[in-house]
Amino acid sequence: MSSNRLAVVTGAAGFIGGHCSRALLEDGWAVRGVDNFEPFYDRSIKETTIRELSRLSRFSLVEADLRDGPAMQSAVAGADVVIHLAARAGVRPSLEQPELYTSINVLGTATLLEACRRAGLRRLVFGSSSSVYGDSTPVPFHEDAPATDPISPYAATKRAGELLCGVYVQAHRFRIAALRLFTVYGPRQRPDLAIHRFTKLLSEGQPIEQYGDGSSERDYTHVDDIVRGIRGALDWVASDPPAFEIVNLGEARTVRLDYLIELIGKTMGVTPQIRTTPMPPGDVRRTFADITKARRLLGYDPQVSIEEGIQKFVRWYQGGIS
Repeated sequence: MSSNRLAVVTGAAGFIGGHCSRALLEDGWAVRGVDNFEPFYDRSIKETTIRELSRLSRFSLVEADLRDGPAMQSAVAGADVVIHLAARAGVRPSLEQPELYTSINVLGTATLLEACRRAGLRRLVFGSSSSVYGDSTPVPFHEDAPATDPISPYAATKRAGELLCGVYVQAHRFRIAALRLFTVYGPRQRPDLAIHRFTKLLSEGQPIEQYGDGSSERDYTHVDDIVRGIRGALDWVASDPPAFEIVNLGEARTVRLDYLIELIGKTMGVTPQIRTTPMPPGDVRRTFADITKARRLLGYDPQVSIEEGIQKFVRWYQGGIS
């Protein structure tokens, strides 16, 4: 891609944002990262990501809050596209802080969209979530499903973000791809998420809390495949005319929780100690992506199986290999 193109990546210091920013820089883009280092987890983890990105040419950072309109207008000025990955993350914490999640994820998205409109920037990739499907959508999840029954404030804010994007397409002739991401994992995954947390516990000889009987299932998606999908979305939004598409990015395979724990243990050479605990509120029992549309629109073709992905993650965790 042309070295004259500028992408703004919100949430650039985060897990997915950091991987996405690195990939774009390697592709020849200039990247302007936006992050407010919101203290959902240790700031030093995010600072490490930014330091490594800053060693690459054509990366710059804007430290600002999504809800700061003038800061967002300055951040998007002169850009060709925005990849909006910043959000207050986490299903379970959103049940305890619904106002905060709504403020950051909904008001923040609205502020960013309006900044783009004022800057004359009409091309955007929005990082949504498979959580919008709730617990009543038939599997595999297809983008045509109503997605009107989210079971956590986080899921509701992501659906609201999609709806706002749709409004800007209709009213202001944007071209937006909203990507519903399915349980992303890989090197630098947030420490509160299952694969990272389980790996840490096993490395310390600690027992793992297994929610329910282990039969809940997730469509785990390696971050390398998510980045491939984002690249495809960038190509799609670069076209004309104005349009809005919601697209699943998953592996199109479900993995049981008990198998995931067994797989991590086997990869580490450890026999997991299991403690069962009730399923927490806000958690869905199963996610499963239909990726037919992603294959057609974005040329998406996931490559990393859960077995290979766990091997990569454990290698990174044990040796710091990214």
